Amino acid sequence: MPSVMGLLEERERAARQRVEALQVELREAETVWERFVIARETVGEVLAEPHGRVDVPVTLPDGPAVPVAGAVPGSVVPVWRDGLDNAVLAPDYRRIMEIVTGHGLSGAGAMECRQLAAGLGLEPVPAKVEGVRSKAKRLAARGWLAERSPGMFSATGRAGGS
Repeated sequence: MPSVMGLLEERERAARQRVEALQVELREAETVWERFVIARETVGEVLAEPHGRVDVPVTLPDGPAVPVAGAVPGSVVPVWRDGLDNAVLAPDYRRIMEIVTGHGLSGAGAMECRQLAAGLGLEPVPAKVEGVRSKAKRLAARGWLAERSPGMFSATGRAGGS
């Protein structure tokens, strides 16, 4: 009959071997994970490089013209400030601004997202309308448009033309 101490030592040895095997597996998994992190960061850097960007001169009220990089698709919408022009917006956002300002919708008049989607040449299906709503809300949050009521957007009267 085996002793209690012998059984405990046997189980301890098995647990230690399992821990060592798991540590090896963990190191291998961390190596693979690090490669994916590096790959994602590299792709992010490559995509962030300016491709086809144009510098747009912006004259701020309290100073000389300052070149502001023109936007490329997927770039961030800047917060509106005096002197910024629609040209600093990414193409999709610029087109939304052109549609809203082209309809002269400031003050009480507003355009709903389905109308914006149709103006962009998109089918007014829920998926497309939601994409337009997301962009219009981002423009409103950053001061380019005004959201008069949920889903109804109008020009603020202060955003520059293109």
